[in-house]
Amino acid sequence: MKLVSNKNNTAALKISIAAEFGLKQLDIDFVEKPLSEGCIKRLPLLEVSPGDILFSTNAASYFLYPPPERLEVAVDNWLDWEAVHLQPSILRCIDSKGLFTEPLQSHLTLLDNALKKSKCLVKDEVSVADIVIWSTTFPLFTEEKFKPQLIDLKALGEWFSTIQKLAQVQASLDKLKPEGGMVSLQSISCTTWYPSSQPIFSSVSEISNKEPPVKESELEEVKQYWNAKVGERPKPKPVVVPVLPKAGEKNVLVTSALPYVNNVPHLGNIIGCVLSADVFARYSRLRNWNTLYISGTDEYGTATETKALEEKLTPRQICDKYFEIHRDIYAWFNIQFDLFGARTTTPQQTEIVQDLFLGCHKNGFTTTQYMDQLLCKNCDRFLADRFVEGTCPKCGYEDARGDQCDKCGQLINATELIKPRCKVCSKTPVVQQSQQIFLDLPKIAPRLQTWVNQTSSGWTQNAEMITKSWLKEGLKPRCITRDLKWGIPVPLAGFEQKVFYVWFDAPIGYISMTKCYTDQWKQWWQPNPQVEVEYSMFMAKDNVPFHSIMFPATLMSVDRGYTNVRHVCATEYLNYEDGKFSKSRGVGVFGNDARDTGIPADVFRFYLLYVRPESQDSSFSWLDLATKNNSELLNNLGNFVNRALTFCEKFFESKVPEMVMTDEEWTLLALVTREVRAYNRAMDRTRFREGMMSIMTVARLANQYMQVCEPWQAIKGSEQDKVRARTCVAVSSNIACLLTVLLKPYMPQTSEVMAAQINAPKDMFVLSDHVYQILAPGHRIGKPVPLFAKIEPSTVDKLKKRFAGRQQTPPSVKIPAVDPTIDSLEKMEAAVKKQADLVRTMKEGGAAKDEWQPHVAVLLEMKKQLEGMKLATLKETVPSPNGKIQTLEEEIATQGEKVRVLKQGGKPKSEWQPEVDKLLAMKKELAALKGEPDPTIKKKSKK
Repeated sequence: MKLVSNKNNTAALKISIAAEFGLKQLDIDFVEKPLSEGCIKRLPLLEVSPGDILFSTNAASYFLYPPPERLEVAVDNWLDWEAVHLQPSILRCIDSKGLFTEPLQSHLTLLDNALKKSKCLVKDEVSVADIVIWSTTFPLFTEEKFKPQLIDLKALGEWFSTIQKLAQVQASLDKLKPEGGMVSLQSISCTTWYPSSQPIFSSVSEISNKEPPVKESELEEVKQYWNAKVGERPKPKPVVVPVLPKAGEKNVLVTSALPYVNNVPHLGNIIGCVLSADVFARYSRLRNWNTLYISGTDEYGTATETKALEEKLTPRQICDKYFEIHRDIYAWFNIQFDLFGARTTTPQQTEIVQDLFLGCHKNGFTTTQYMDQLLCKNCDRFLADRFVEGTCPKCGYEDARGDQCDKCGQLINATELIKPRCKVCSKTPVVQQSQQIFLDLPKIAPRLQTWVNQTSSGWTQNAEMITKSWLKEGLKPRCITRDLKWGIPVPLAGFEQKVFYVWFDAPIGYISMTKCYTDQWKQWWQPNPQVEVEYSMFMAKDNVPFHSIMFPATLMSVDRGYTNVRHVCATEYLNYEDGKFSKSRGVGVFGNDARDTGIPADVFRFYLLYVRPESQDSSFSWLDLATKNNSELLNNLGNFVNRALTFCEKFFESKVPEMVMTDEEWTLLALVTREVRAYNRAMDRTRFREGMMSIMTVARLANQYMQVCEPWQAIKGSEQDKVRARTCVAVSSNIACLLTVLLKPYMPQTSEVMAAQINAPKDMFVLSDHVYQILAPGHRIGKPVPLFAKIEPSTVDKLKKRFAGRQQTPPSVKIPAVDPTIDSLEKMEAAVKKQADLVRTMKEGGAAKDEWQPHVAVLLEMKKQLEGMKLATLKETVPSPNGKIQTLEEEIATQGEKVRVLKQGGKPKSEWQPEVDKLLAMKKELAALKGEPDPTIKKKSKK
């Protein structure tokens, strides 16, 4: 094999280092200019064998040093990120002030954060991702003037130094001898030549960066399908309701994790489940597969009851309120369900949940155990974890929840709390045993293990790893009942006062919601042996065990031929700017916030799918959204479509002109066909980011084609030039038509606008592995208008400041003042208790800090007034025989309140300890005046 490169080209470092790691013999041939008139003008390149050349440095590096199968997904994502984000930002690394541009600084910070978690980019072993990104950042770390801007990126700097010391890297540096710094930086931008005397496909080919040059067989295939008659092209299936599976056809069942209805969904929730499922369902319909997409809302559980207490509504009213909020948000995001009208509180859900439970119970897959629980005798009910508060046994925090302490973050059991109190009435509960029903997971584990081994290869990597780790650790019986009132009753003698735990009940909602959609629901969920149903679930990774272990175990325990999941599609987490989305703290952009920005829903869809956290956490960034909108949508996709249709309108009276195809057009269509197939492969595997890259590559290919053809100039030239112009506009209009189809799963509203501008045939929305001529000569297009608008930097700044990482406080929230009519000690004590209950309920109910913080201020003021009332009462009932004692008692009360305010306000110990010392001194003085023992001296224990 031979590496061909010009001198000082650091892009060649990738290939050389990869060869060293892959133990491949590599000859290096330095050239100073393009090789020959007939060769594609790209350096560096890897000549695998005569005539077999790789022009993408990333693809060549991957070829020489492929990652192990378990790391493929993560490595692919890093390579895509390097090509799409890092490398372009390094080419424009310096702004007008000589500093790193904001995009580059952001990308380097992302790398630094990733390397804080592990020694290398993927796990703790050097992969081709490390090799590629190290080579790309080489010019930055070898330029003296950049060092001050890199000094704070300690993890990144340590990683760079560690990689540089490796023998394979040193060997490559010795062979290539790159100068580094600005000289090497300039070499990156000189990687490709685009001579005007050569056809565009010298550059178009390299854009399709993982493929070799077009073969003759590909050209013949492209010609066959492009020239296919109308009757030979695939047509979309007619819409039939209800959608049902059919024997001999591909039947796709799609569900998304049911959104919980105690809050407004944020962008992380949306991309993690409903939006990802929508993209796959839309794609499946384009493939003419019988596709059913079902979802609804998850409504039972203690979180609903907590929210109901906070908002002074019943659980049913809370569910009704938030169901409408969810439905409106998803409608705005153009998410197309076959049904989003069902809920887990329907009679169908109760019927199927109880039926499945009885099936598990009858087949011997349930057990019972006694559990210690807290019983509030005043409320006459067992308390769920979130209905108990008390002092944390680990850190002493006084407002810890029954499941977790908000201060130290430790998980705890409600029975471990010190001084537990009922969240509703504040009375002290008692520990009492309660019998609960468990799903006997160990008994079904062998069958579950066999099923996972057979199916998990089609799951996302994180879903497979999480599931197998649970199985490896050994499954334990899982409690499926609770002593609550809001839930589905348990249909078993002795357990009538209990309900099913939400994790058992919620996934069964997919079945009950299908029953709400059609009375023929069993065709999807209990199909006959001649019908095969491929079931795909979409969720965030925290929901994986419920969908890959508990729900399948339930269906297997019943053993009635229920459809089990084929593809578990889980995302990692989407963060917000430099923090995390959080329902409880209101951090991040929520669905209603997105709608109020004025940015179209399809732009949000595009960006969320562009940064979809498929194999690692990613972040939502306003600056990045604007950058992607302006570069990919506006300058690439929108620019091409608008130019193609505008030229058709301007030069050819809005009619698609005649075409005279040449090798250039056929080569272009062959490359486009490759991208269509890459798109289909990516979508089949739910790799939506890859699918998006294929769309943008098609637009780039077409843009470059138009740029070389220059129809705006050719139309003024010779007859041959005019033929060239007509052909270019006709082919470009057809590619715009293809892009309309490819874009539909991602940006459905934009796709409709494009179809209207093209005046596209209604039967074109179907996808295969081939590219057809949809718009025949003479087809009249509609009126072209720009598809996208630029997002200005000023808009980004406004949006950053407007949201500032927090959900806006709803205008309906009213902040009360202390009631001036409270004129007695008894009334004030009752008011303080009521206000304290309100604050606790709001915190536990997930209210944002902006909502509950003002209520805390009111509580502190009320406590201050209460202390004043107590002091006044004391003066009236116990007059002091000594004026100094009375004065000192007043000062102690004031000082005590001061200490309490400092502590409750979260001040550091260094601020409140001196005040505590002053308080103790005053108490000591008071005791001496009264002739009482010193209260500051602790009594010795009997021990």
